[in-house]
Amino acid sequence: MLAAGLPVPPGFAVTTDAFETLRAHADLRTFVAERLAAVEGEDPTGLRAASTEIRRHIEAVSLPAEVDRAIRDAYDALSRHCGVDDVPVAVRSSATAEDLPDASFAGEHDTYLWVRGGEAVTQHVRRCWSSLFTDRAIAYRRHTGHDHEQLSMSVGVQKMIEPRAAGVAFTLNPTDGDRSQIAIDAAWGFGEAVVGGEVTPDNFVVDKVLREIVSRTISPKTTEYRLNGDTVERATVDDVRCRTACLTDDEIQEVAAMARRAEQHYGCPQDVEWAIDRHLPDGENVVLLQSRPETVWSTTPRRPIAVAGQSPLDGVVRTLISGVHTRGAGPTPTR
Repeated sequence: MLAAGLPVPPGFAVTTDAFETLRAHADLRTFVAERLAAVEGEDPTGLRAASTEIRRHIEAVSLPAEVDRAIRDAYDALSRHCGVDDVPVAVRSSATAEDLPDASFAGEHDTYLWVRGGEAVTQHVRRCWSSLFTDRAIAYRRHTGHDHEQLSMSVGVQKMIEPRAAGVAFTLNPTDGDRSQIAIDAAWGFGEAVVGGEVTPDNFVVDKVLREIVSRTISPKTTEYRLNGDTVERATVDDVRCRTACLTDDEIQEVAAMARRAEQHYGCPQDVEWAIDRHLPDGENVVLLQSRPETVWSTTPRRPIAVAGQSPLDGVVRTLISGVHTRGAGPTPTR
């Protein structure tokens, strides 16, 4: 994303090689395989027990010295780059199957906010790795047929920002798969309330071609996550602010433009997480936190823009004039 000129916070990646080194160092493959083999079928109680044991083991095991040193050195370098002793960071998991266009692992693994200090960073990297084996993630992989042993995880460590508002954006309309639109969900504070479904966000739809805001829905956003000292806390939003749009029209356009650039860079529809940094000036405060392939509509065969016997240009012209897309015959896919 940096190479594409996208506005991402400074940071570093703990690669899958680091996790594979830990796997070999602690013989994790055998440990995990034995615990999961003891779980019969879809037994939720057994799955939770196995998950708890696996996660505790990963979080308690000592890191190989070279991995521990590399993480601490990278964190120290980031702190120097930012001019802050023990710069606060977000520690974000990224499983190797999470961003595949034909899977939907997004949200199955853990992210930790406002982590400070080398020791805390290494501990939270282990916690991200252990989240590969939450009972929910294990059950999902069993359901989708993904082999636990074939998966790995990298971890992104990024300088924390303090968002005034945050959310997600899709470079197609998630309600109907329309690739001519960008859909933005936004709420006050950190984006965890949006990603976790704890709040009904504001929704804005932007036309990719005309670059106009074609619809907006302002929802009562009663909850936000905000910073209190070095702790991110859940708080209630006052009555007036909760009913106020959390993005200006200019910010909506900037989020949409950033999402378009991410889609152009990766070559497929994207599901992006973004934030408005309260400490940066207007016009420079939209920050991209994560971008992954959209996984629901991207795998659905696309309908032609014109029906049989018509010129595709006729369909485009009619769409631009009427604002209604020409649909071909066929069933409508469901989410």
